[in-house]
Amino acid sequence: MSTPTLESVVRCDPDVLGGTPVFAGTRVPIKNLVDYLAAGDPLERFLDHFPSVTREQAVAALEIAGDLLASRAHPAR
Repeated sequence: MSTPTLESVVRCDPDVLGGTPVFAGTRVPIKNLVDYLAAGDPLERFLDHFPSVTREQAVAALEIAGDLLASRAHPAR
């Protein structure tokens, strides 16, 4: 199984919500997922409220976010 790429999961198009990062093939902002999880909602609730986003897309977005954060971490000295 290949690792998803940022480009395969997220789209930024000035003609879609003014360029807000959205899940590819949808008009659902990635930030909505973050907001739901930050509020303590389970992934299932987000997916129920935004049926155009697949579980695979949501999980991939979280994996990519984690990888991006980890790649910018500075090891302790």
